[in-house]
Amino acid sequence: MIDLENIRKTYQSGDRAIDALADVSLSIREGEVFGIIGRSGAGKSTLIRLLNLLERPTEGQVRVDGEDITRYSDAQLREYRRTVGMVFQHFNLLRSRTVMDNVCFPLRLSGTPRAVRDTRAREMLDLVGLTDHADQYPSQLSGGQQQRVGIARALASAPRILLCDEATSALDPETTQSILRLLGDINQRLGLTIVLITHSMDVIRAVCDRVAVIERGHIVETGQVLDVFLHPQHDATRALLSESGLDGGEGWRALAEGVGGRLVKLSFRGEATGSPLLSHLSRNLHLDLSILQGSVGRIKDTPYGQLVVAVEGSVADLAALEPALASAGVHYEVLRP
Repeated sequence: MIDLENIRKTYQSGDRAIDALADVSLSIREGEVFGIIGRSGAGKSTLIRLLNLLERPTEGQVRVDGEDITRYSDAQLREYRRTVGMVFQHFNLLRSRTVMDNVCFPLRLSGTPRAVRDTRAREMLDLVGLTDHADQYPSQLSGGQQQRVGIARALASAPRILLCDEATSALDPETTQSILRLLGDINQRLGLTIVLITHSMDVIRAVCDRVAVIERGHIVETGQVLDVFLHPQHDATRALLSESGLDGGEGWRALAEGVGGRLVKLSFRGEATGSPLLSHLSRNLHLDLSILQGSVGRIKDTPYGQLVVAVEGSVADLAALEPALASAGVHYEVLRP
């Protein structure tokens, strides 16, 4: 649906040219929740603003349904932007207008008749759970409620694409989870394509289908969230996982010093996460297994787990371990032979 091809975005700072983005290529599929994660200054906000041309690329193409929107006329661009909603970090609500007026605002700008926009606004407020707050003002709402107003406003024009620019960064953890559940529900119910930028791996894990990791203006890794979480390929990805506490850390290293045998890291997903696999392996392959570290969780709707295990047994029994794990759908990595 959305394809970025060889994007470069350069800013001038005095006599210096600074690349905010360099050689960025991405494909975002229709109907998915796509996450873009990186540290502050990595270029993620610039990247998401290219999708509605609030920023224009210095080089490259932004294609939507095969059309390069950088070539659109002003009239075509206005029409395209009606199909793209945007949710902001700090809500950007009109403080002197009621909740109802805020949601109606984009419809009023597009010339939608009042009766139609009122009906649509009430539908969106019902969708985000704020029907009873239509006549209140933003200052009377909590941060989470204000962001729900922002989401309702972004949906008022019935967009096909919803852009979320650090939409949960100003919220506490509990409220963040409620907003992410709402975005996931909207994605499922309305079939919207959602592009979400964040610095938090927890946000990616909760709601995204695929993710791109951006570092210093470059996309350094992209893929299914499960694959990126369980098998990160780039140092930037591993660092983000470590900072979020989602890689389990390396506490196993101290324990491993006093334990013999082969050291392996096992990654489970789906049904394999809840199966009694280790007890079966120990019994059937005559192996002694010691769990040094483990964690389980969920990535969107899929359970996953990782274990660091010390394994002792005969050469023949150890040789049978890897095919047994492969047949069970478990990824196997040797940390110490």
